[in-house]
Amino acid sequence: MISKTVAFFSLIFLITSCVSSKVFEDLKQDNQALKAENQALMSQLDGKQGNVDSYTLATVQKQYEQLKTERDQLALDYAATQNNLKRLQDSYDALEANSSENLTGNLALNRELLTKLEEKEKALARESGRLEKLQKDLAARSNRVNELEGILAAKDAQMHALKEAISTALTNFEGKGLTVVQRDGKVYVSMENKLLFESGSWAVNNNGRQAVMQLGGVLAQNPEIAVLIEGHTDNVPYGGSGPLQDNWDLSTKRATAIVTILSENNAILKENLTAAGRGQYAPIANNNSAEGKAKNRRIEVILTPKLDEISKLLNEL
Repeated sequence: MISKTVAFFSLIFLITSCVSSKVFEDLKQDNQALKAENQALMSQLDGKQGNVDSYTLATVQKQYEQLKTERDQLALDYAATQNNLKRLQDSYDALEANSSENLTGNLALNRELLTKLEEKEKALARESGRLEKLQKDLAARSNRVNELEGILAAKDAQMHALKEAISTALTNFEGKGLTVVQRDGKVYVSMENKLLFESGSWAVNNNGRQAVMQLGGVLAQNPEIAVLIEGHTDNVPYGGSGPLQDNWDLSTKRATAIVTILSENNAILKENLTAAGRGQYAPIANNNSAEGKAKNRRIEVILTPKLDEISKLLNEL
């Protein structure tokens, strides 16, 4: 009777051992496949991360690091479970000498370990899904950043072409207090007051009117450019009489006078024009010399590309 019982449980052991080994090998292969997929994903992420604005990808990177930590913990748990299963398999050699009660306990432990392995397998599958979702999200963000870089490059090329067109249009005013420069994605046209106004006046002289009209001819061909006209003075207090109160008032009226001339060109969109008075509070030179004061008395025309497309993309990141 005892030999039949041993034979019966030996048969159970053989069946259970075969099933456990198969599950173990399948899980082992799945784990290796997940590790390989994760390494490939990490390589892709490392290659793409350099193209993404550090601020806009910080949250995604943090999520990725958290997911990676959870995956590593699952891998450790999986390894520990593998060790437990091996210990159980090693103990099978002594099963014939055990009582039926101990045999039943070992079989129950085996079933418990198999259940845990199945749970770990499901957890690893969920982890893989989360990493795949993160990869797709990073790819979408990378595409938007690439699109943003393309728009910025196009805007920069547009502003460079605008700067060259203005320089060509105003070439006959070079050396007469007029400069055209491009920086920070904008074009700055600076005209000293000696080219435009008499001292203490905001009426544009004939020579200055000609320069402003030639500038307007270029602006009329660029309706996507915002135009800010700033008036500036030196630090000498306004001493004239009449409707003016101070340098700030004078700088504002001079900026408005330039806007008025540009508005005479019907091809220039009025909504693109803005006049502002800065008074003496934004000098570009030291007011301690006559030369410095002359540089500070100026009109700045600041040309900026409209950034509606860029703002939309930034909101999507």
